[in-house]
Amino acid sequence: VQLVESGGGSVQAGGSLRLSCAASGFTFGTYCMGWFRQTPGKEREGVAVISTDGGTAVINPLKGRVTISRDNLKKELYLQMNNVTPEDTATYYCAVDPGRRWGCVLLRGDEYKYWGQGTQVTVS
Repeated sequence: VQLVESGGGSVQAGGSLRLSCAASGFTFGTYCMGWFRQTPGKEREGVAVISTDGGTAVINPLKGRVTISRDNLKKELYLQMNNVTPEDTATYYCAVDPGRRWGCVLLRGDEYKYWGQGTQVTVS
């Protein structure tokens, strides 16, 4: 399994960006996938998850600003972030939970077995 994130960078507060995660090595769309983020000195936190039937969940503080989606043909996972704030500064990771198709867990990501290398997002 390989996950490669892209789309991070520097953005001004109030701006938008879309993160992408190119996946390979498994049947895309058949397991829970999610986006997580971490800043130095803080615990990793879940941002958003998507199940095999397309159901999504976003952590409460980001609801209305963040959308998770996927393209099964392209085998890519996306995270659209709008109206970003400096508090969104973090390294963002995509991950796969091969043990779940539904009921995706949106916590620290302990259930997710495969991870990308991360992409840095800096909001100023």
